[in-house]
Amino acid sequence: MKTTIYYCLLLIAAVFSKADAQQQLEVFFDFNKFDLNPAAQAKLDEWLAANKEIEVTKIYGYCDWKGANGYNDTLSMKRVNQVYNYLISNKVLVAAGYETKGFGEDFIQSKVQSENRKVTISYIPKKPVTPVSVPKTAYQTLTEQVKSSKPGDLIKLENINFLNNSDAVVPKSKPVLAELLCIMEDNPKLQIEIQGHICCQTNGDVNDVSTKRAKAVYAYLVRNKINRERLSYKGYGITRPMHPVPEKSVQEEDDNRRVEILIVSN
Repeated sequence: MKTTIYYCLLLIAAVFSKADAQQQLEVFFDFNKFDLNPAAQAKLDEWLAANKEIEVTKIYGYCDWKGANGYNDTLSMKRVNQVYNYLISNKVLVAAGYETKGFGEDFIQSKVQSENRKVTISYIPKKPVTPVSVPKTAYQTLTEQVKSSKPGDLIKLENINFLNNSDAVVPKSKPVLAELLCIMEDNPKLQIEIQGHICCQTNGDVNDVSTKRAKAVYAYLVRNKINRERLSYKGYGITRPMHPVPEKSVQEEDDNRRVEILIVSN
């Protein structure tokens, strides 16, 4: 009897696991391009027609090995943004807090270069929900925040991190920088001030780390051909904390240790 119950439970778990399992779609791009070519658009349209009740959870972008690493990081994020915009325009449900990454050429590459120029879309069956009003704090991507911003607005760059007491950006922050670069390229009238902040220090910003971190973001944009006249940077140390210093939790430290952009004009 116990053995029978055990196998029944395994069967039920397998059914639910299959129902929640993420599926993937791949669309491919032309060399050095981020626009959807006719084949990619046709594949997306066919997929959309066959999958009415789905929720997109991840959109990852990839490039072949040709070109500089930084260029490929940016190109892979442009491909991600192109697919995201196409999904939104077709009223596809994209999960709040969905995950985007631009891998550039930093992944195990196929020997067939055309197979590396792609975007993968991960999705699950849409779960029935009771309609509720959307709170004002609903998650928005950086692109969406900038699009709805006005001069004077401050926008925090989420998930951008540095080595301890340093202005060296950690590798996992590269997609954030690439998305910011895409935004600056796609909005030629946009001017921003990059603002750095630190946490945890009660004696001020001894090594001027907040300025160095803001300058690191500024330098990345300038290296990638964004006009210096559209950019400025400034470090505020601990003078503008979101929480009193010393902080009471790791979350408060993360909130205080941040980089923001001030919308100067758009």
